[in-house]
Amino acid sequence: MRRVVIAALAALVVAPFLAQPAAQTRQTAPYFPPPHQWERRAPAEVGLDPALLDAAVAFATANETPRFKDLLLDQATTFGAREPFDTPIGPMKERGPVSGLIIRNGYLVAQWGDPDRVDMTHSVTKTFLSTVASLAFERGLIKDVNDRARGYMPPGVDLFDAPHNQPITWDHLLRQTSDWQGTMWGKPDWADRPEGEPSQWPNRKLYEPGVRYKYNDARVNAFALALLHVFRRPLPDVLREAIMEPIGASSTWQWHGYENSWVNINGQRVQSVSGGGHWGGGMFINAWDMARFGYLFLRNGRWKDRQLVSEHWIRQARTPTKPNDQYGYMNWYLNTGRKSMPATPESSVRFVGNGPNNVYIDWENDLVVVIRWIRDDQLNEFYGKVLAALRQARPTA
Repeated sequence: MRRVVIAALAALVVAPFLAQPAAQTRQTAPYFPPPHQWERRAPAEVGLDPALLDAAVAFATANETPRFKDLLLDQATTFGAREPFDTPIGPMKERGPVSGLIIRNGYLVAQWGDPDRVDMTHSVTKTFLSTVASLAFERGLIKDVNDRARGYMPPGVDLFDAPHNQPITWDHLLRQTSDWQGTMWGKPDWADRPEGEPSQWPNRKLYEPGVRYKYNDARVNAFALALLHVFRRPLPDVLREAIMEPIGASSTWQWHGYENSWVNINGQRVQSVSGGGHWGGGMFINAWDMARFGYLFLRNGRWKDRQLVSEHWIRQARTPTKPNDQYGYMNWYLNTGRKSMPATPESSVRFVGNGPNNVYIDWENDLVVVIRWIRDDQLNEFYGKVLAALRQARPTA
């Protein structure tokens, strides 16, 4: 009898504590912004020092990139200055001012510049592309990342028929270690960021797929075309239905290919999209939609009650590539050893594009930061200032 009484008393004492996590879960359930709005919170409400956060925003505003706003001119004086075949074949536009958004615990705490402006996001497009790839694996259209891509191509598509290209796997393509050789939409692989003496560029050294990391947009565009043949429908449509509409993105974003990147799919003329703005094209998008995309990954691929991107895929995307431990799947830039961004946690990642365009995701601090058109050499200091506002925040009463 005494044991029964003691057990009952213990249950009365422990029960409130057992019930507490469920109550806390209800109170701290993640906030997901509905379409066309994002709830704002005062910085102090979410653990940020207002003055230091203002200083971080002021720093960003004062450090706009000095490069041309006319991106066609910028292209000609950067890539065009060192590359043959540099003529743009996709749309380009003038960029806006330095702009950004800071999301803490799911709530908007700062914005500056013109986050509504739809701008080129350059190689952040690659992260949208690899996310579309995740859907192919989730749906069983591709069985394994280590499968050879050649086996998934329909008859008559010779993307991977050359002996050097036959061993290329989806993992090689995702990690930019494929060393794919060929010409895509009139751009030879060797003409993108060529190495060595110009006379040797067309006869570059070949590497076994998987051995060497080399950032290369011709190969990314081959990957995009391969995915188009897997889905048999326009990749922007796949992205819109599976990702952008569920996260409440606007209808203003556009994903462009090139004037000559049209192919026949199921008897219809379909444009194969590009993986960046190197030769024009790519994703044109505003900062709000970029923030929603980043926030999806901050919440580990889940939006409300739907798992849009598998957690397994995200873990894989965050796995360092052997020849370059600062890179995961395209375009997941890792911070292994805190070498890329010393001011930020090692676990943080960035989706990176020229400009620069950055989507910063920080699971340790529950942060998403979108920053566009800041000086490249000031990015680390900017992130450090944002995190300093978090570390030095005074507790509120």
